[in-house]
Amino acid sequence: MTRYEHTQVGHTTGGALLAGAGLALLGPAGWAKAAVAGSLGIGAALFASLTVRVTDTELHFYFGPGFWKKRIPLDEITAARAVRNSPWYGWGIRFTPHGWLYNVSGLGAVEIEKTDGTTLRIGTDEPEKLAEVLASAIAH
Repeated sequence: MTRYEHTQVGHTTGGALLAGAGLALLGPAGWAKAAVAGSLGIGAALFASLTVRVTDTELHFYFGPGFWKKRIPLDEITAARAVRNSPWYGWGIRFTPHGWLYNVSGLGAVEIEKTDGTTLRIGTDEPEKLAEVLASAIAH
């Protein structure tokens, strides 16, 4: 059963990548222009949203149409709490002082502590709600 599902749209991330693609097309003709514009356009499609789902057994999240899927069994999660990221951490997939960060927009996130001692953060515009759902799910 799905306990929670939410997709956050990264308007800034997608917009910046598309703007970069448009600017690349203004350059001199050639294969490099097409390669840069195409790469930025693909990046915009892949990183324009982040979907997070919590079921009775796992936390599942992915970018865009299913890119970079991650699944974490709930029995591997010891804690979840709402946090605020530093603007320096940026968007996308990054390694931070708090472990891996998966984010498409904003500074809100949920920090996940795992049984192996590692942490990771999942960006969301609903950090309190997601943390509450995860805390309830891992308590069962």
